Amino acid sequence: EEKGPYQFVFLQECEYMNGLVYEMVRGLQELQLGFKGELTMSQQMEDLAGALYNEKLPTWWVKLGFASTRPLKAWRMNLQDRCAQLDDWINDPLNIPKVVDISRLFNPQSFLTAIKQLCCQMQGLELDKLQVFTEVTKKDAKQVETAAKDGALVTGMFLEGARWDMISNSLEDSRPKEMFTQMPVINCKAGMMSEKVDKNIYICPTYCVPTRRPYFVFPAQLRTKAPPDKWVLAGVAMILDIAT
Repeated sequence: EEKGPYQFVFLQECEYMNGLVYEMVRGLQELQLGFKGELTMSQQMEDLAGALYNEKLPTWWVKLGFASTRPLKAWRMNLQDRCAQLDDWINDPLNIPKVVDISRLFNPQSFLTAIKQLCCQMQGLELDKLQVFTEVTKKDAKQVETAAKDGALVTGMFLEGARWDMISNSLEDSRPKEMFTQMPVINCKAGMMSEKVDKNIYICPTYCVPTRRPYFVFPAQLRTKAPPDKWVLAGVAMILDIAT
């Protein structure tokens, strides 16, 4: 059947995952043969053994993998979570999951672009004149029963430097000793770009990891009662993968 924007993202994610897993299996099999004396140890094999011994990510896994600041054990567990999400998608490839955890995507930007592409197809608009708008819901992923009618429901975002208040549905100051707070499910929709400035909206930069640059994803719109400049000075941002 004809593939849509979401299906291309799904296939791309599968290709990334297959490439990474293939390299992991190949390297580990070679290393095992080297330890048995059946294969001459190369520099790449020694580097792999050294990285695993020190519980660090091997160089090739980093190059083929996803942006992450996790140590090896946590990285492996996160890899399993990413595989599980792809497995769920495989069961019904023509439809995206009710809620997509974009922190488990190799390329979250491509998923957001797919939202805009679908809007272009349905409304006959130009892609370069669209942007992604965010609408924060009052639900977590387990409470969502159906997929979004417009755009896509996403999770996997954490606020740094502030927190999200469910009652006022807006940004508030962080509580003491609270570095990150999880965001509720967010409905990402595509719409026409606008130069109009809303004083009740903070344009929140979103990054893949806590180190932020160069892993920028997109600017989200979060409602605020305080002036947006307050959050700019506080360096408030959303992070996808907060584990270290």
